Amino acid sequence: MPSLKAIRNRITSVKNTRKITRAIKLVSTAKLRRAQEALIAARPYASAITQVVSELSAVAGAESHKLFEERPLSKVAIVVMTSDRGQAGAFNTNVVKAVERYAANELSGATEVSLRIIGRKGNQYFARRRATVTSFDIAPTGASALDLAREVANRAIDDFTSGKVDRVFLAYNEFRSAVSQVTRVKQILPVVPEKSTALTTTTTAGPAAGHGAAESGDFLYEPGKQELLNRLVPLYVQIQLYRAALESIAAFFAAQMTAMENATKNAGEMVAKLTLSYNRARQASITKELLEIIGGAEALKG
Repeated sequence: MPSLKAIRNRITSVKNTRKITRAIKLVSTAKLRRAQEALIAARPYASAITQVVSELSAVAGAESHKLFEERPLSKVAIVVMTSDRGQAGAFNTNVVKAVERYAANELSGATEVSLRIIGRKGNQYFARRRATVTSFDIAPTGASALDLAREVANRAIDDFTSGKVDRVFLAYNEFRSAVSQVTRVKQILPVVPEKSTALTTTTTAGPAAGHGAAESGDFLYEPGKQELLNRLVPLYVQIQLYRAALESIAAFFAAQMTAMENATKNAGEMVAKLTLSYNRARQASITKELLEIIGGAEALKG
């Protein structure tokens, strides 16, 4: 049985750990609230641009923009979005395992799979496995998410348009609630917008749009169709990455909050068990000393 001093030291250590986990939980709870607000504010914009690009692509056709071009599956890039820190349960593990499964199953016909990694945890994992990593960026924060999304989107678009890759996928954790996150792997290039309902209105924008009416019976373009697509389609890719970054930030803090709550609870249970063991050991020690005193007194009487 461990000594009383060893048990006391263990209780002190676990209590200190509980203080740390409780503090991390409180911090992640506060950060989660801010991350949720940013995500909720961005979702309508992301949904709106998705609808616009979906409607435009439906009437303009796949040949209208180079980012709509479908090619045979050969060279693939995956943007992997993880975090810089741990203490968040299976948050990072879920993403890297999903990437491995997707590469092994859905992309088994590809001749080359490269990774653009966001977050130190993902970079550490795939570096140990000698995967082909073409770029690495630190995990986004609320302040850096938009700039990072723009930069990564530009890299992915350059790779696609130059023929370095034929498909680009994005893997990240989607925030559902404080206790639920879903790992997503979705294609971002070539652009395959979500299907939307049929158009019931016609967009008009003055006399200059007249040339667009000849191009499509559903739209009047202002400026021309090509100028509009050249602006909106790359922006659509950027917004997809930006929304994924915000989803990942919120999901990380939610996972960290849950993990630290469980760790705090487990530490409390461990303190209770150790305290019980300490009391039993102390009682046994006192009983032993009493027996020794009684035995000594009896010996003196004899």
